[in-house]
Amino acid sequence: MKLIVKKATARFPTKFYGDFIIHVYECKEGNHHVALVKGDVKGKENVLVRVHSECFTGDTLHSSRCDCGEQMEKALVKIGKEGGVFLYLRQEGRGIGLLNKIKAYTLQDQGMDTVEANEKLGFKPDERDYTIGAQILADLGLTTIKLLTNNPRKIEGLENYGLKISERIPLIIKANKHTAKYLKTKKEKLGHLMDEKGIVKN
Repeated sequence: MKLIVKKATARFPTKFYGDFIIHVYECKEGNHHVALVKGDVKGKENVLVRVHSECFTGDTLHSSRCDCGEQMEKALVKIGKEGGVFLYLRQEGRGIGLLNKIKAYTLQDQGMDTVEANEKLGFKPDERDYTIGAQILADLGLTTIKLLTNNPRKIEGLENYGLKISERIPLIIKANKHTAKYLKTKKEKLGHLMDEKGIVKN
């Protein structure tokens, strides 16, 4: 069942990452998701792709509590130079929403890690679904992609809907004093694929 409809397309020049074509998709729930496309990707193999879940605090406010904003910037720089697709999905806080993410921050301030905090609020450690992302990439004419990610669940989620991941390209962000525990938890409890550069030893 098709869950998305393309609603608008326009030229989209950016200050730091070059010029893209922006596509806005609407899903059945009414959310709007964005695909930034650099170059001719339709029908091409091994297209460079970043599937990025919304993080208002990291992407917009440059929070030091997560690595999301820095991953977004690295991905946009790479795609801006090499061509590909940057997909921005409205799945704030691993799918629990902004309000619950801030509630989870409060629990983390009290000593819980990011997984424990989500579970305390009654959620799974990760509530995201990549069905919509896979359908958008398919609508753009992609079948085989090189995926910028550290998250094996993202690879599995996209491949479950017919996309072939020909290569995983890591996005390693050096931890700071605010993210050391967060990144360690993502590696140990969520299975994120990080080398030691992504973890600060206590």
